Amino acid sequence: MGREPVELLRRICLALPGASERTSHGEPAWFVGGKRPFATFADHHHDERVAFWCAAPDGAQEILVGAHPGRYFVPPYVGHRGWIGVYLDVPVDWDQVAELVAAAWREVAPKRLLAELEARESAS
Repeated sequence: MGREPVELLRRICLALPGASERTSHGEPAWFVGGKRPFATFADHHHDERVAFWCAAPDGAQEILVGAHPGRYFVPPYVGHRGWIGVYLDVPVDWDQVAELVAAAWREVAPKRLLAELEARESAS
């Protein structure tokens, strides 16, 4: 796997505007504006798998879990809110993870930070 999955996930999450990290329920978790969670690491949390959970647009959970149940799952606690679980103990497409994390961030970010990200993306 090269670098540890949590390190790669951390780098992706913290690259987003206003993102911060703190421990939540014993695992690293990432927040927008210090209080809105958008992703959390899951190191054997309730099972023997390494994964992360993230917010997702409406309908994404059903599509991804239905199409790729070996890669995606409905996570405990937040699955009823449409969050997606992503296994990290299988071959991982980190570009796709970055897209999922960015979508999760967009789901919970305030308008001011959304505008900041859009400005950054249009400048590049």
